[in-house]
Amino acid sequence: MKRFFTISCIAAVSLLASNCSKRQADPIQEDVATFKEIGRIDLGSTGAAEIAAYDPKTKRLFIVNVDGGSRIDVIDLRNPTAPVKIQSIDINAIGGGGVNSVAVSNGLLAAAVEAPNKTDNGRVIVFNTETLNIVRQITVGALPDMITFSPDGNFILTANEGEPNEAYTIDPVGSVSIIAVNQNYAVTTLDFSQFASNRSALEQRGLRIYGRNASFAQDMEPEYIAVSDDSKTAWVTLQENNAIARIDLTTRTFTGLFPLGTKDHNAGENNKIDASDRDNIVGNFRNWPVQGYYQPDAIAFFTIGGMPYLITANEGDARAYEGYNEERRAGDSNYRLDPTRFPNAAELRQPANIGRLRTTAANGDIDGDGDYDIIYTYGTRSFSIWNANTLTLVSDVGKDMEERTIVAGLYDDTRSDDKGVEPEAVTIADFNGRKIAFIGLERADAVLVYDVTNPTAAQFIKLLPTGDAPEGVLYISPKDSPNGRSLLIATCEGDGLVNIYQPETK
Repeated sequence: MKRFFTISCIAAVSLLASNCSKRQADPIQEDVATFKEIGRIDLGSTGAAEIAAYDPKTKRLFIVNVDGGSRIDVIDLRNPTAPVKIQSIDINAIGGGGVNSVAVSNGLLAAAVEAPNKTDNGRVIVFNTETLNIVRQITVGALPDMITFSPDGNFILTANEGEPNEAYTIDPVGSVSIIAVNQNYAVTTLDFSQFASNRSALEQRGLRIYGRNASFAQDMEPEYIAVSDDSKTAWVTLQENNAIARIDLTTRTFTGLFPLGTKDHNAGENNKIDASDRDNIVGNFRNWPVQGYYQPDAIAFFTIGGMPYLITANEGDARAYEGYNEERRAGDSNYRLDPTRFPNAAELRQPANIGRLRTTAANGDIDGDGDYDIIYTYGTRSFSIWNANTLTLVSDVGKDMEERTIVAGLYDDTRSDDKGVEPEAVTIADFNGRKIAFIGLERADAVLVYDVTNPTAAQFIKLLPTGDAPEGVLYISPKDSPNGRSLLIATCEGDGLVNIYQPETK
């Protein structure tokens, strides 16, 4: 009897351990519709919270802060409801210019740092996430604006924007640097000169090459990078150029340059825009004879059923420098509309119609006679999903995001003439078998949450208010999170606020 009891106890303990193990292995069932703010930290004023990266090893959050200097704030995130700033890494003291972006992998923190003179080559500075000691410094192209690790941690990639100086007399080559971490940080920097011979065909498909006295390679300005789950392919947005480039990370070569074309804002209900800040109507969505360049900022990769997709936040951007400014308003006296193409030009140019809309003087004069045959504007006030293999458009959310912000009372009508809500940031999460997109809206102070499991028909889930001008969004999965729960981090450059959100369990 005693022996039987002992064996039974062992069996019971074994069964209990097995059940416990199974429960631990089961994914947490969270309700994405219940995300709410659980914590926040205020890091300063303008520019105080831009891009964030998280280290699961140390439970630290690293945040770019350029408020009154150039530094990386180190945040203890062990208690997400009460984050604590530990210290800062002073980038200026290391001899760098502005720090623009950070990324973390395998106990390494990589920072993209521009030169004190932004047209000179920049650096990637790699730190140990625990000691904060410098591990390596690597020279990359001019103005590294965004940095990321490949999912396997073997590569660090930077989008080197190569912006010109204010006088537009120095225009560095735009490039992408690929740093092989496991090969003693060997760096390969790629520019876009190989595509110059195909310029005419690319421009016909919507590529923009228009900088003052710029060569093809100088004109290209990489903005943001996404990498495939298998770490073999990368895609780079070229915001001002209205294109996406593809890179084979095995050979470290460009394998394609894909112009994105335009959205016809005169076609269909979904493509309507509120084009005026002087019509005294919030959300006056109408069709107008205007073409919108997609001009994406952030980009993210995801797969559905083995098919690869890209999602882009179509912020839009213009070149506006002392030495060259492409911006015009549609009603400006020096922006004349072709009378044959626009017989109602006088009506269109009224401030309450599209007279206030920011357009470009660099494109649209098709016949070279000094007036504009096509009206082009910046960004599409939306996010888009693209086939990652062909870069063909799968779907576009249209005016849905702006309508959602109006319902929430967050739409800023003073921005209607100038890129609307400005979708800036995007990240994708695998969430209980669904693909969930989080899109940061810089001019609406919000993150919008969508289910994109069906890439042809994104479904709105909810809106999360943020601080002023969210610049970055970061998703932390339960397996990496300090509290074993999904977390969403929004970093806001307008007021230095960092918002932390968490969903309820089902």
